[in-house]
Amino acid sequence: MREKPRDKERLLHIIEAIDNIFEFIENKSFETYQNDKMLRFAVVKNLEIVGEAAYLLTKDFKLKNTEVEWNEMIGMRHILVHGYYQIKDEIIWATIETELLPLKDKILGLLPSCL
Repeated sequence: MREKPRDKERLLHIIEAIDNIFEFIENKSFETYQNDKMLRFAVVKNLEIVGEAAYLLTKDFKLKNTEVEWNEMIGMRHILVHGYYQIKDEIIWATIETELLPLKDKILGLLPSCL
């Protein structure tokens, strides 16, 4: 039987998804983002991965590391997946510009605690 990913692997998934997003938008403007359907889908998919990985972390890990806004990440994932018709490009872009790098730093800081 295949072993389930542990918290460390989930954190690495979050970091990889954030890195993907920044790779995809490198040298791109908000207007380019809005007009590029494949870019929008790629960014949204990786934001979904961030939220899903956060959701799949153990409850114990999330309770021990409350400095990360796990519920907000999970909530955004739910909107992206289930409320896809409500997605606003401006909110996605603002999330990228203001939230993802600080989140990545927090996640990197948590990795050593996941032996």
